Amino acid sequence: MRLALVTEGMIHRPIEGLMDWLEEHVPEVRDLEVGTGGYSPLGHSPLALTGPERRAWYDRLSDRGFRVAAFNVSGNPLHPDPAIGGRHDSDLRRTIELAAELGVDRIVAMSGCPAAGPNASSAPHFAANAWLPDYAGVAEWQWEHRVGPYWQEIDELVGATSRELQICLELHPGAYVYNVETYVRLNARAPRIRVNLDPSHLFWQQMDPLLVIDRLGSLIGYSHAKDVRYDSAELALNGLLDSRWPGDPEHTPWDFAAVGRGVHGPDWWATFADALASGTSAPFLSIEHEDRLVSPEEGITGSAAVLGRHAGVGATGMAAASG
Repeated sequence: MRLALVTEGMIHRPIEGLMDWLEEHVPEVRDLEVGTGGYSPLGHSPLALTGPERRAWYDRLSDRGFRVAAFNVSGNPLHPDPAIGGRHDSDLRRTIELAAELGVDRIVAMSGCPAAGPNASSAPHFAANAWLPDYAGVAEWQWEHRVGPYWQEIDELVGATSRELQICLELHPGAYVYNVETYVRLNARAPRIRVNLDPSHLFWQQMDPLLVIDRLGSLIGYSHAKDVRYDSAELALNGLLDSRWPGDPEHTPWDFAAVGRGVHGPDWWATFADALASGTSAPFLSIEHEDRLVSPEEGITGSAAVLGRHAGVGATGMAAASG
């Protein structure tokens, strides 16, 4: 496993400044996951550059011993508002071209979430736990008319563009594909699409990332490193589905936490890294900083320390980059 970084957490630094900071403070990170659209900010992105400019951008990273682990275009290409869905779809298709052009073999994305039906509003509808009759049949309509056809088309596009490229969908609540069952259904129709396993999204749903690895195996093509924390008093009163998000990070039932600051200790992360290395096709464990109680700099250095010291992630990446 190589240690990578989702650069969005450091979007306040230009890409050259980010590399300077990493070399000084987190030298074990030599692989970068760069946002190219969707919900990801574009401050580090080469997507809008010309062909020669893109190559020059890539060469600047390579000359300094850095690599692109993945492009991140997590968004909602199925959004019922055409202004949003159309842009996110375009971002994804252009990122596929960009990755093939530069030889990057991983794209992190989300499945998206459509409206509840053909005459629904311009808002997406996430139809999990549809125990009331108002929601009956929504997920099935979405699958048949939006999700399945769209990702079958994208799967075919990837196959025609690059044999090495993998689009890795993050199992993220709010997107249609968010757990094992929804992914397996999609994979049967779009077999080139893989999983980005971010354990934080599984933790708060009471899913077990280690069992997910056992179930999906090599279909997991990428992974994020992020934990969660809970507030027991808030959780007891308002539960996991509290709608005040993002709310006050000091008083919320759950929130994201940097590795080493959440509910899972170093031993768990060591076990997780071992399971990824031995049981999946994911070459990277990519730090994603979304901890609202610490600065990105503090969260990233702390995460890298835990993952490097206890999980052994990063040494291979350093050796490869320097040699």
